Amino acid sequence: MLTILFAILIVGALGAVFGIGLAFASKVLAVQKDSRVAELEEILPGLNCGACGYAGCAAYAEAIANESEQTLTLCSPGGPTVVEKIGSVMGVEIESPTKRMVTQVHCRGGRDVSTYEFEYSGIQDCNALHLLYGGDKVCKQSCLQLGSCIRVCPVDAIGYDAEGKVRVDKDVCISCGKCIEVCPTNVMKWVPYDADVIVACNNTDPPKVVRKHCKVGCIGCSICAKRSPEGGFEITNFLSTIDYDKKGPRDAAVEKCPPKCIIPGSGDLQFGRAEVQSSKSNSKNQSKAVAVEDRPEREVDEKSQTDIRNE
Repeated sequence: MLTILFAILIVGALGAVFGIGLAFASKVLAVQKDSRVAELEEILPGLNCGACGYAGCAAYAEAIANESEQTLTLCSPGGPTVVEKIGSVMGVEIESPTKRMVTQVHCRGGRDVSTYEFEYSGIQDCNALHLLYGGDKVCKQSCLQLGSCIRVCPVDAIGYDAEGKVRVDKDVCISCGKCIEVCPTNVMKWVPYDADVIVACNNTDPPKVVRKHCKVGCIGCSICAKRSPEGGFEITNFLSTIDYDKKGPRDAAVEKCPPKCIIPGSGDLQFGRAEVQSSKSNSKNQSKAVAVEDRPEREVDEKSQTDIRNE
């Protein structure tokens, strides 16, 4: 009996000694965490989108506390408000960007207006399709419409509109840039949030080729620049682009554009968050439907293929 009692006392004494030792060590050897990190984590949006280049908001908060001032303005989803709060915590005055940028799809080509070279029935992913001859359209700089950007968007800001074309809801977009990174044809581009119109085309082929294979492709005719000389329209490689720093009227360019590829940057072509979420959840089925169902089939024979390459 005494033996058991002694054993219990010894084990209890050792536990007490070790416990006191561990408690002491936790105080003496503790790594002091910068109190600013917790404050910064509270300020950041908590989306963990990776737009800042770090693994998540917690990692970015530590980077801000430990690194140079260059890291202070990397949270694009938070915008100027978050940047200002970060500066307040860090005790520095930060000049935040005043212009909010969002992404938008610069293509309206689909089976109703564009020529296709073959019927694709593989993985519903834009990059997978792009591995096959640059895509199934004659235009290799167009939207492939399989929804890779929809699936990568962390806030459901991208979906299909009523015409089955991919669009971005600018009011939901957090400017993380993930859609730009995943797009294999570079049709997803930055535009100012307040952009009144965009040139919804990415094709730099000669006008003869564009006219033949896309009804809504920019032909570089310069009518937009002539009709709206103060609107910032510039023609490069047969493609019109807009310098949004120029604030002149662009209504005449929209009205007179022959292929009607200058479209509103908002309004009827934008859609609400609920519709975007629905589009994302059904992206696989929708993209397949857009690509296959209820669309006229187009055949491109060997001769036309040769003509296309020659042009």
